[in-house]
Amino acid sequence: MLDKPKGLKFTEQAEAIILEHLNDEHFGVSELANVMNMSRSNLLRKCKKQTQLSASQFIRQIRLREAMELLKETGLTVSEVSYQVGFGSTSYFIKCFREHYGHPPGEVGKPGFEEKKEKTLTSFPKKYIWAFVAIAILIGGGIAYILMPSYPSTAEIAQKTSLEKSIAVLPFKNESSDSTNLYFVNGLMEASLSNLQKIEDLRVISRTSVEKYRNSNQNIGEIASELDVNYIVEGSGQKVGDQVMLNIQLIDAATDTRIWGEQYTHEVVDIFAVQNEVAKKIADAIKAKVTPSELEQIDKKPTGNLVAYDYYLQAQEPFNRETVEGLLEAIPLFEKAIEEDPQFALVYADLAIAYYYLDLYKKEKKYTETINNYADKALLHDSKLTESLIAKALYYMHIGDYRLAVPHLEKALEYNPNSSGVVNILSSIYSNALPNTGKYLEYALKGIQLDVADNNITQSYTYLHLSNALVQSGFTDEALFYIDKSLEINPNNYYAPYLKAYIRYAKNKDIKQTLNSLKRELRKDTTRLDILQEVAKLHYFQKEYDSAYRYYKPYNEIKKARGLDIYPQEDIKIGLTYEKMGFQKEANELLKSYTEYCENDQSIYQPASMAVKYAYEGKLDQAIEQLEIFSNKNHFQYWILLFMRLDPNLQKLERNPKYEAVMQKIEDRFWENHDRLKETLEEKGLL
Repeated sequence: MLDKPKGLKFTEQAEAIILEHLNDEHFGVSELANVMNMSRSNLLRKCKKQTQLSASQFIRQIRLREAMELLKETGLTVSEVSYQVGFGSTSYFIKCFREHYGHPPGEVGKPGFEEKKEKTLTSFPKKYIWAFVAIAILIGGGIAYILMPSYPSTAEIAQKTSLEKSIAVLPFKNESSDSTNLYFVNGLMEASLSNLQKIEDLRVISRTSVEKYRNSNQNIGEIASELDVNYIVEGSGQKVGDQVMLNIQLIDAATDTRIWGEQYTHEVVDIFAVQNEVAKKIADAIKAKVTPSELEQIDKKPTGNLVAYDYYLQAQEPFNRETVEGLLEAIPLFEKAIEEDPQFALVYADLAIAYYYLDLYKKEKKYTETINNYADKALLHDSKLTESLIAKALYYMHIGDYRLAVPHLEKALEYNPNSSGVVNILSSIYSNALPNTGKYLEYALKGIQLDVADNNITQSYTYLHLSNALVQSGFTDEALFYIDKSLEINPNNYYAPYLKAYIRYAKNKDIKQTLNSLKRELRKDTTRLDILQEVAKLHYFQKEYDSAYRYYKPYNEIKKARGLDIYPQEDIKIGLTYEKMGFQKEANELLKSYTEYCENDQSIYQPASMAVKYAYEGKLDQAIEQLEIFSNKNHFQYWILLFMRLDPNLQKLERNPKYEAVMQKIEDRFWENHDRLKETLEEKGLL
């Protein structure tokens, strides 16, 4: 029997361990080193020497190989496979799979599919067959998530990606003598943009980012530089009766030369064929890879009824204003489109989205069933339409079931990998509803690649949003850098001073300084509920209950008067403050509300919230047990470390012999996740 080649034992052992932990997305290089009883540096050297791969590439290659087997041999969806092989993000799994095999995972198993040779630098013996079982894997200690209008990008904060296939579609010019035809020309631009966004091999800048150039006198080079792209699409059109005339050109920004262009004159009835042809010719001109499934999406016609399509186009301008007035103006036009074509999926989706935003932030929801009905109809008529999937996701968000929203959003990214809207919704979900600082930061960084600030105000909020994501994961210096840039661009940014006060606290732990900074902001607007409760909380942490009460009282009264359901995780702090001030009845109501919050909370913070509740009730052993559970959670906010020890309720646990050990375990867990996240984001080129 021949001896095994030198080094094979190491790779076999490492592979077996990786397969054993295959569905654990947190099992990475450090964990592999620990299980193999090796230092991390020794593992990295040995892995590189014997496989020509980095340790992280080695792990990823095994995950992708197993994914291919599951896709070929089971009926699992792409999302299900991605989680079973340890990818926390389906969109990232698709990206890695495509880079590794040369085609997306959705192609596997389709008729005519032929597996391409694996793109690999080395091979590993296939010795193990594993059965897989899917596993189901707020205490707001600091700042609540700040919802911003958009999350644009600049060259300074975008990832270091190749600009080879980055593209922006500028607003088309209306050359009709009738200005009322502008909505139709805008619709042509939107359709061209939408089709290009479905191609994963392109990076396509969002509509909101290019809107500022509608009447701009800037040259192509200046626009491309601001948008951080290599190609610009310009177009103009006019509609005269039933005739549509369209002139489109693709420009290489580096040389300001046209590399493709065409004029079209068609009957309106042919407009969809023209739109689809334009996308394919642009992709071909810049040699973008377009998969069969992407071609299928591009070739779809939204409707066969041009009257319905005209109503849909008329609704887009008020719909895109994103105001209550605009939504109420758009809805009747959408309804007319549905009357003309009862199978118009895109319109059903936009109706669901419109009603979702009409109900947003309302304690008493009016449109729950309306949203669900329209979303279901959208999916019925086109289950692969990005907007249909967004609509259903928003319904689940509307009823508070965010875990069901996520798969729909990830599926939407499969069909439209350039959807900044979907990326930003996922960022929002992982910031607040399903708190996960790692995914929040990852999606925030992805979002800024697709949206580019359309003005200084938006750009300022972009930096603010990124700063918030960074500090939650413990990247304090980076967060301070971007919050300063946010204020530099727009000193009147409503939220930046508030966030900066807390970032500075993360650096210097000076609670008095933080309190003074927040009070300065509160003097500008004494009705700001976010700052009212933060100022009160900082007094609470210092056991200054009379001062805390002075701020909690107006906060609580305004919250009740407006019927707002915000910051439920703070009710126990407010309740204890009321109790200390002698208002037991009000305290009991708040404590009851907090208990209901704990019972319904499905986030990673639920054990920490329960620990606070048990500590308040004097059930100290049970509180410690809950902290032990929480110490095993991943990707919680840095605010937990900064403020948990200051909570008067949890300070009751300090005499417990297990208290210090469990608090240290929580701190160690956070920094382990921080280091792992830093490594992951650097590997993906996002940080």
